[in-house]
Amino acid sequence: MESKDVHSPSFYIKKRLFGNKPAMFGLGLIILAHIIAILGYSIMPDNTPNADDGANLIKKQPPGFKTQLIKKHKSIDVEEVNFFTMMFNGRESAYTIEPVDTFYLKGDSIYYKEFNERLWESGLTLSYIDAFYSGTSKKLFKDSAAVYKITADSAYYVDTKENIHAFSKKDLNAYFMANNVETRSYMLGTDKRGRDILSRLLFGTRISLSIGFISVIISLFVGITFGAIGGFFGGVVDRALMWFLTVTWSIPGIMLVIAISLALQSKGIWVAFVAVGLTMWVEVARVVRGQILSIKEKQFVEAARALGIGSWRIIFVHILPNIVGPMIVIATSNFASAILIESGLSFLGLGVQQPMPSWGMMVSEGYKSNWSDGGWYLVFFPSICISMLVLAFNLFGNGLRDAYDPQTATKW
Repeated sequence: MESKDVHSPSFYIKKRLFGNKPAMFGLGLIILAHIIAILGYSIMPDNTPNADDGANLIKKQPPGFKTQLIKKHKSIDVEEVNFFTMMFNGRESAYTIEPVDTFYLKGDSIYYKEFNERLWESGLTLSYIDAFYSGTSKKLFKDSAAVYKITADSAYYVDTKENIHAFSKKDLNAYFMANNVETRSYMLGTDKRGRDILSRLLFGTRISLSIGFISVIISLFVGITFGAIGGFFGGVVDRALMWFLTVTWSIPGIMLVIAISLALQSKGIWVAFVAVGLTMWVEVARVVRGQILSIKEKQFVEAARALGIGSWRIIFVHILPNIVGPMIVIATSNFASAILIESGLSFLGLGVQQPMPSWGMMVSEGYKSNWSDGGWYLVFFPSICISMLVLAFNLFGNGLRDAYDPQTATKW
């Protein structure tokens, strides 16, 4: 049994593949990207939906930027979600953030200096803060109908039963500092809307992999179907399909995607799925057709016909399993192409729409910004992400190609 396994074709394919260091490097990056995409919001500094929590006062801040924030509680209740819901859908923030340089408390108001602003602003009363917010379950004053008052050294409120509840000023200040003041770091800086670039890059991994996966599935389904029909039946059917393939092949991919997007009269991630998938099926169909033309003349296909097995069963049960190797290689290559096409679409504004983050959209936003104030990183970071993920799929695809074709295999 051991000798049989050692001399099996799959053993040598695996040995050539795992001995290919560039391919293994690409596979490692692909696995890392999938882990990031699955964990999603749970590893993002900003886990609000679409990583959209920002402030204009801190827009286009450089990598390593750190600031102090006052968190104002929203006037609406925000639903609590469990970990898995947060991991896939994010968690809506219960606060709006106000970047500040300095602040102090006086009476029932907070006086603060906005980030990089000269004027002092007041008017933010404690009614915005968790301690007095009636909609939160963690509030310090737990009676939503109560009216609070602050004296020189304490705060108190009278509940609906006319009971007096008092708190020292020290406790009130400590509660405010613990729940409504935050020091936030932005490892890769902020974009033109003051949002965390690192969080949006991490979420963009999920977008790119999702579009690549769905687009490859669509291209394989359409391409295998048309290629199998043309290669197996031949004749007029094959000539008609080849004419259609040649016409489609002659149209630049990005132009075809734009045409499909305009024809669907819509924008967004689902349009990107369909548009990108329908531009990559031609190469799949040509490869499948060529493979079937060479396989359909073999003896096992003639034997199946002699036994009266139907054409469709011969195609999908007896022929297609023999071309799984080339299909895996071309699917990997198409994955990289789909990521590039989606990035181009988003760059042009025809793909993923705001506020959902996409690497191509982030490059576009950085390109349109004023680089004179040091916004180079707005283009650099998403461009590096696109390049590294595309390189990973290309390296892994080359490794698969060499493993399945010993004549082009590199030394391992």
